[in-house]
Amino acid sequence: MSMAKRGERTWALTCHEGAKRVDSFLALRLKELSRSRVQGLIRDGMVSVDGRIETKAAHALPGGARVVVTLPPPVPSHIEAEDIALDVRYEDAHLLVVNKPPGMVVHPGAGQRRGTLAAALLHHCRGQLSGIGGVERPGIVHRLDKDTSGLLIAAKTDAAHGRLSADLKARRIHRRYLAIVRGIPAQGEGTIDAPIGRHPTHRTAMAVVESGRRAVTHYKVREVLGDESLLGITLETGRTHQIRVHMSHIGHPVLGDPVYGLGRLPRGPRKKTKSNQKSLIGRQALHAHRLAFRHPIDGDERELMAEPPADFLKLLEDLRE
Repeated sequence: MSMAKRGERTWALTCHEGAKRVDSFLALRLKELSRSRVQGLIRDGMVSVDGRIETKAAHALPGGARVVVTLPPPVPSHIEAEDIALDVRYEDAHLLVVNKPPGMVVHPGAGQRRGTLAAALLHHCRGQLSGIGGVERPGIVHRLDKDTSGLLIAAKTDAAHGRLSADLKARRIHRRYLAIVRGIPAQGEGTIDAPIGRHPTHRTAMAVVESGRRAVTHYKVREVLGDESLLGITLETGRTHQIRVHMSHIGHPVLGDPVYGLGRLPRGPRKKTKSNQKSLIGRQALHAHRLAFRHPIDGDERELMAEPPADFLKLLEDLRE
């Protein structure tokens, strides 16, 4: 490996074996990049073989070929980095896991441009990001609602992001939640297998609809709290608002939920009222407390846990009394 002109990131690689695709050859040597990113560099004319630009990813390298890759600097993210304190529970050169507080939006949107987790991660990881998809940004693998607290994974490299995303899709990332819900499920534990899609009349909300995507939630009562109960919940799929919609669908909405908090929603989400705020929480009582995944680079299993924040614990204390 060698560096080229000043200001460029260039690797000069000598191939001693032939009949290997140029994208396969480079993917093995540029492990911080995904296969699709490598193929994009080839299409963009950033790879040369024996001094000639090669734009075909399937090109077979002849024996003894000299391959040069020029890696352009990552494009700055449109998100402005912000110095916001993070509760980092695990970090290495490839990824980090943070314990997101309630009230923090994950990605900027029309309603909130600043104070997001993405902006905080961009500041925290500055100088450590290789450029996911060519853009200098942390790759947030899965999301949590603004008022849901708990553990969330973000990748620092293309390769880590791609493998973690694939593992999430293949259900190899295991996410467990704690939720305080209204009522006590009769069976003590169960599975909700009901499709979720956009609500037919309230477009900002989700609902169980026949045309939705399959969604599977497993739950188990961990503690009875008078008229409420503490549940352990495991997600098999990851649809928007899945736990909140599913628990409302079976008549046990998450306590404090301002949208789905009154049970079934035949006419759409309802406004927050005193009757659906049992006490002191001011948000949905939902916390992502356990995360288990296979490390995308070394393949070792990681398991992390985070206790619920103070407002969740205070609600538990009040209900126990």
